[in-house]
Amino acid sequence: MKVIICGAGQVGWQIARHLAGEGNDVTLIDTNPELIRRASEILDVQGITGFASHPDVLARAGAQDVHMIIAATHSDEVNMVVCQMAHSMFRVPRKIARLRTPAYLAALNSNLYRSDHLPIDVIISPEVEVAEAALQRIEAPTAFDTEAFLENRARLLGLALEEDCPVLNTPLRHLSDLFPNLRAVVVGIRRDQRLFAPEPGDQLLAGDRIYVFSHADDVARTLEIFGKSPGPRKRVVIVGAGNVGLTVAKALETRPDRIRVRLIERNRARAEAVADELSRSVVLNGDGLDRDLLEEADIDRADAVLVLTEDDRTNLLVAVRARQMGCRMSIALINDPTMVPLTEALDVDAWINPRSTTVSSILKHIRHGRVRAIYSLEDGAAEVIEAQVLSTSLIAGKLIGDLPLPEGAMIGMIRKGTEILRPHPDLRISEGDMITLFVMAPDIPEVERLLQVSVDYF
Repeated sequence: MKVIICGAGQVGWQIARHLAGEGNDVTLIDTNPELIRRASEILDVQGITGFASHPDVLARAGAQDVHMIIAATHSDEVNMVVCQMAHSMFRVPRKIARLRTPAYLAALNSNLYRSDHLPIDVIISPEVEVAEAALQRIEAPTAFDTEAFLENRARLLGLALEEDCPVLNTPLRHLSDLFPNLRAVVVGIRRDQRLFAPEPGDQLLAGDRIYVFSHADDVARTLEIFGKSPGPRKRVVIVGAGNVGLTVAKALETRPDRIRVRLIERNRARAEAVADELSRSVVLNGDGLDRDLLEEADIDRADAVLVLTEDDRTNLLVAVRARQMGCRMSIALINDPTMVPLTEALDVDAWINPRSTTVSSILKHIRHGRVRAIYSLEDGAAEVIEAQVLSTSLIAGKLIGDLPLPEGAMIGMIRKGTEILRPHPDLRISEGDMITLFVMAPDIPEVERLLQVSVDYF
């Protein structure tokens, strides 16, 4: 597949790395010659320096015969023009644009983005994706990561195991014997800075950070079994009332369990504007690092603090201070993946990586066939894939115990008809089943070959 990616920033770079690593013909466009030079040297891509919205630059990039164009520059307007040029001049079949401005997103409810108006096939909004990730963190308390699959009937949970975890030193194969009715399976373990798909004989150790799939109805019990409290969240403090903070607050206000929300925003004008848009939340103007202001927000009684400013260092520091002042759970927005390891040292419970959520959303739309969802883990070290089993798939008709999966892949939850099932060796995979898989990055091409999704791209 031939793809043009416009914008060599964090999102564009990661998408280029993913697609080039899977053998696609990728061209990357950016105005920064240094970024293009680095991409050409490090990634297996063709680099073009220039303005992505200029027709001559798109022509040099080969837009006349590409399958897809992904506009992921920092400018919404440039991304929109890129899609227009790709459609009007080069007839590119599929156009994906990253848009951040709320006014442009509001137009999704109109006919603006039709092919005869402003032709964009898929719109990705980092703010919306991050807000959704924040809400999922709140719904799965004490999980450092979480994502919904199989039409929200299965959850991937990231859990940090402590000394009081009841199932430490227990071989994974014995968990099904100890909890025969628990619909959950451990699919990934990070131990000593190494992420891997576990074997049935592997044991869980204190300090492990694990990824476990659970039936949505069994999330609370799964958390308890791995030593986590599933207690409800009734009071939430949000620091940073930008687009993400406001979106989260609005969503929490509409929930039936009536979560009490307090927002802290440093910019007075923004604080006043946000207060006008909310009906039940309390908005405080000031610095989220200010102890007096945190006390005024009742941080010691809060079940969770969401720190969503644009500065990673501020987010980490506020999360640490909130925990020290008695907040039960801290969640920080972290743009720089190299700062994620600090969360464990600083006792920050969970983090949200905007790049990871945006990349996952784009990948889902790139794999247009039977792959229904993709979630990128740990800066691309692994992916969780949701896919429908085709009749031509090499795994169709086989027992799970006989599947020729690579060492770095493991099946999570499976949907057969209306049932969501935990995998076991004697379960047969059939055409039409929906399956989820944890896959280490080097093994993704082999898993896609087994699923035979490539024949169903376009």
